Amino acid sequence: MLRVKAFEAIHPPYNRAAAIASPPYDVMSTAEARVLAGDDPDNFLHVIRPEIDLPEGTDPHTDAVYATATTNFKRLLESGALLRDSDAGIFLYRQAIPGHSQIGLVCCCRVQDYLDDLIRKHERTRPDKEDDRTRHVRAVDANTGPVFLTYRDHDPINHLVTMDSATRPVFHFQSPDGVTHTGWRVADPDAYIAGFTEVPAAYVADGHHRAASAARAAREIANEHARSAVDGDAESDWFLSVLFPASQLSILPYNRIVTTRGQLSGPDALKTLAQLGTIHEGTDPAIQAAGSFGIYLDGQWIRLELDHDSIDWTDPIASLDVSLLHDRILEPLLGIQDERTDPNIEFVGGIRGCDELARRVDAHGDAIAFSLNATTIDQLLAVADAGMCMPPKSTWFEPKLRSGLFVHSLDSTSISTHVMSQGT
Repeated sequence: MLRVKAFEAIHPPYNRAAAIASPPYDVMSTAEARVLAGDDPDNFLHVIRPEIDLPEGTDPHTDAVYATATTNFKRLLESGALLRDSDAGIFLYRQAIPGHSQIGLVCCCRVQDYLDDLIRKHERTRPDKEDDRTRHVRAVDANTGPVFLTYRDHDPINHLVTMDSATRPVFHFQSPDGVTHTGWRVADPDAYIAGFTEVPAAYVADGHHRAASAARAAREIANEHARSAVDGDAESDWFLSVLFPASQLSILPYNRIVTTRGQLSGPDALKTLAQLGTIHEGTDPAIQAAGSFGIYLDGQWIRLELDHDSIDWTDPIASLDVSLLHDRILEPLLGIQDERTDPNIEFVGGIRGCDELARRVDAHGDAIAFSLNATTIDQLLAVADAGMCMPPKSTWFEPKLRSGLFVHSLDSTSISTHVMSQGT
């Protein structure tokens, strides 16, 4: 039984949502965040990328950065750039781009459900990134970005969503990246809470580090208050989430660029790759099929199609294209053993396209690019249900959830006393 709850949402005044909300913290560099925030002191990047308010070159993991996040969050609350609802609610959040739309439920999920694997994972987290997000959560005493969850479609919930999304939205705007964002406050939160008790499990689609850090923060706070469990009695025992039905999600490939270091390069490269399968020259790298890769080297795209009989299609991990690439090429031919830590590999989200891969390889010189087939949502669910983990950077979800539209206060420090209340 999955448990969700309503929360007293912190959000921008709805008529200013477009200006204050920002892309999530992990899709840009510090330099890009500085440019995106511009001269607007109310942009939410000042909370989630607070190093932009410190001198260039500042280590983003120093105490001063987290202290700045705290200061900036308080300032937005005190100035009215962020408001807190006086009563708890649940919301719908729709994102639309040409040819695709998805609508999810904004609520809080229980940390204990995450710990008990009712909220299932498919990727391992990196300790350094988990440490960073935990420190940020503790600094601002809030979940500033939602965890992107999915679940298998449930008709009664779909019906509720259809009815509530037919009403007048509380915000509606298009962000600079062309995504249209629309939000509604649902009429009957209890109906959704009851509906999700019939959903057996949810799955982390995007935001493994946010989820892990929320759990760590909850346990730290419980220990500090001499509580033995994160049993749901405290606000910090819950974390901000957006739950999307699986049928609506779109996964893009997560492509790779690898520094060759003299390996798999030169006139013998094609001969080496041809030993692994069939080489097709002059093909469109964006046309994907399971068990094949687009490869850019020596100024041209080729396609390598592996022998399908050599693939164990019953193994949910080994049959993933990201696994096949690692096992057949990256490790044996390019020496990449741990993709999470090797400095010679770069990951490029599929939203950037194959032209960007070629541009980067041409600029680098000593590199090779791999355009992969996208992992499917069914593969993701199967891996998570089996209690297994995908290789790193197996999925790229698009569009990304905007940060700052919804914030969940943990109410474990004095920050909550600075929040201005507004009923809706």
